[in-house]
Amino acid sequence: MARAIGTADIIDERRRYENTGGVSENNQSAGFAPAFMDRMTGIIYLSMDADGNPAPWHRLDGLPDALVAERDGEGLPVALRETVVVGFERGGCFYTREQAARCVEPC
Repeated sequence: MARAIGTADIIDERRRYENTGGVSENNQSAGFAPAFMDRMTGIIYLSMDADGNPAPWHRLDGLPDALVAERDGEGLPVALRETVVVGFERGGCFYTREQAARCVEPC
């Protein structure tokens, strides 16, 4: 059974792709924006700050309640539903970290 995606999982993913185009600071110049996709609906959600402004990295606090699996004592999201994938949006399409990394690899 799939499990919720927590903040620690996102940090671990980021570390795995640290020196590649699979992280925001290495792919923004190629037009990628941090995003999440719900595999159940296919809807892409850009990463947003709590105030609704685009975030430069993956943030959970701007996501809709329907994607949140768990909140902390202050009500902040700490885990997402198991159907959510962390990745990037570019040109209306969703890219996983691996796909984004391949897109910005040097030739």
